[in-house]
Amino acid sequence: MDRRAFLTAATAGILLPRPAVPAAARTLRSDPFTLGVASGDPSTGGFVLWTRLAVDPLGGDGRGGMPARDVDVDWQVSSDERFATIVRSGTATARARDAHSVHVELDGLEPGRDYFYRFRSEGRLSPAGRTRTTPAGETPLRFAVAACAHYEHGYYTAYRRLAEQEPDLVVFLGDYMYEYGPSGYTALAGRVRTHTPGKCRTLADYRMRHAQYKSDPDLQAAHRVAPWLAAFDDHEVENNWAGSASSTGAPGFARRRAQAFRAYYENMPLRRGSLQGAALRVNRRVSWGTLARFHLLDTRQFRDDQACLDGVRAGCDDRLASDRTLLGAGQWRWLERGLRGSPTRWNLLGQQIMVAQRDYKVGPGREVNLDSWDGYAAERTRLLGALAGTSNPVVLTGDAHMHHLAELKADFDDPDAPVVARELVASSIASDGDGYRDRTWIAEALQENPHISYIDQRRGYLMARLTRDELSVDFRTLDYISRRGAAARTSHRLSLPATSDPAARTSTAAPPA
Repeated sequence: MDRRAFLTAATAGILLPRPAVPAAARTLRSDPFTLGVASGDPSTGGFVLWTRLAVDPLGGDGRGGMPARDVDVDWQVSSDERFATIVRSGTATARARDAHSVHVELDGLEPGRDYFYRFRSEGRLSPAGRTRTTPAGETPLRFAVAACAHYEHGYYTAYRRLAEQEPDLVVFLGDYMYEYGPSGYTALAGRVRTHTPGKCRTLADYRMRHAQYKSDPDLQAAHRVAPWLAAFDDHEVENNWAGSASSTGAPGFARRRAQAFRAYYENMPLRRGSLQGAALRVNRRVSWGTLARFHLLDTRQFRDDQACLDGVRAGCDDRLASDRTLLGAGQWRWLERGLRGSPTRWNLLGQQIMVAQRDYKVGPGREVNLDSWDGYAAERTRLLGALAGTSNPVVLTGDAHMHHLAELKADFDDPDAPVVARELVASSIASDGDGYRDRTWIAEALQENPHISYIDQRRGYLMARLTRDELSVDFRTLDYISRRGAAARTSHRLSLPATSDPAARTSTAAPPA
């Protein structure tokens, strides 16, 4: 079986041949690999391998129907799809206290090549996944950008279409799962599927909600096809939370946030060092050889509370205060040091909320989203200053549930101000349902925001190809997700040439479909 055949089988949900296992070895009552497998945070020598055992994913205690004991899990990494050449293997312990999750961190492998992996436990074999180490040189990169996957709002066809395009890397920028109870946030298309009972408040709630999302075969396909570089936004904990502040003012938020972080770590291919007590570190850097460096930010955990009671508002002077922070002092030092010292040709800033100024009011006056960088305007100016001196910076963003393409400027109100970087905003995988394309609304929004050149309200993701000389990006859209089977097509295309002169940062784009 060649690589394409392997990936075709994997993304179609076809189980690859498994060796026979003696029935006597099966002490669990059913298959424990119901949540799939995943990999993430690749390096030149390795990556993280993940799985979580669950014989009953929606078991009411959040433990996936597993026994209250630790379970050994064997793992294998192969250089070929048939696992004829095993290059690494070992045994990890899926601990009951960690919801029987497994995180295997590998190093010492060859750079810039595909590997295949699988797990075995108590006589059962997992599906196989494909992952990849990062290269040492200037190897081209195909990567996808995705965000916002509300389970109730639609099927995950966009994940399936993403997997079928076989990216080398998936960058996921937040709202992997949503904390609302059933119909707690209703899309225009209504509720297609139903959340587990109640709003997520306890560790068991968050574990069970993650298990529900992870049970989806289209999401599992997207995890099997490539390593992920992922960070949370707000809904992995609570809508619009900020630092230590709950958006609802509910008591016990510090404990709730810590439990949400723990469940997120248990269900994602993150390195073990990312979970640091009650905190979860997701700001990190991954380099794709000398071609590109991804700087992944955390725009929730260290921010000041939103100004003027949050929301989309006009006339909020507090948002302009020079001492307001979104990233926090420690993350700022980390980011500026990483941008300043980056040796790569391209620098890709992965973060959760729109950086570009976005005026929601048609006509005189201005209304902005105080949960975005518009609510932290002075720090945005600092960010754009840091990007201005960086080699070929591009900002990758989620959250907005719409595709956007924007020019980032030090002064958004000056049409002649130089372009510092481009911002590429990925629409949602499922959040807000089927989506639509209101051309009148889009035309008004683009007129109010001339630095934004493209908006699309349909569901989708970004698929990009990066070389030394060019970043080309397809804005992929689906016409519906309220039923299965929608095709994905390129509704807009961007070609951004590399340059050593920040003043010459221009792009060409195909007209929207």
